[in-house]
Amino acid sequence: MSTKELKDYLRSEGVEVKFHTFAEHTMTVDAAVKQLRVRPEKIIKSMLFIDNSGHPLLAIVPGSRRVSKKKLTRISQVQSVRRATSFEVKNFTGFDVGAVPPVGHKQPLPTYIDEQSMEFTTVIGGGGSTNTLLEISPSDVQRLTKATIHDISK
Repeated sequence: MSTKELKDYLRSEGVEVKFHTFAEHTMTVDAAVKQLRVRPEKIIKSMLFIDNSGHPLLAIVPGSRRVSKKKLTRISQVQSVRRATSFEVKNFTGFDVGAVPPVGHKQPLPTYIDEQSMEFTTVIGGGGSTNTLLEISPSDVQRLTKATIHDISK
């Protein structure tokens, strides 16, 4: 899916969203913070994991935090999880690593949002390309992905 398709999808869902596009990449939290001049907590990371049965799940955490695989494993009720490969990220989400938005994936993914990400009116995450970010309400992310909210970070 392209950034344009992502914009069209969000528009069709009636979601208020703002896209930020830059000349330089915004693939990391540090790069996004530098471009937008916001605190890392306001940036969200959408990270794909694969469970022990080979099924994908998406974890969304603040940019200042890391996903706790132990907590994610417990919450998702699987035996183990591992970070997805770049091939798996593209295959399951439709986006490249560093561009994965919190919504609009190729297929529905079980999604877990860290409770700290819900503290903001808007959060900023991947926007579908390596130099685009989207600003969206975390409640819209939860609604569109049917995510559950838990403490999944460390």
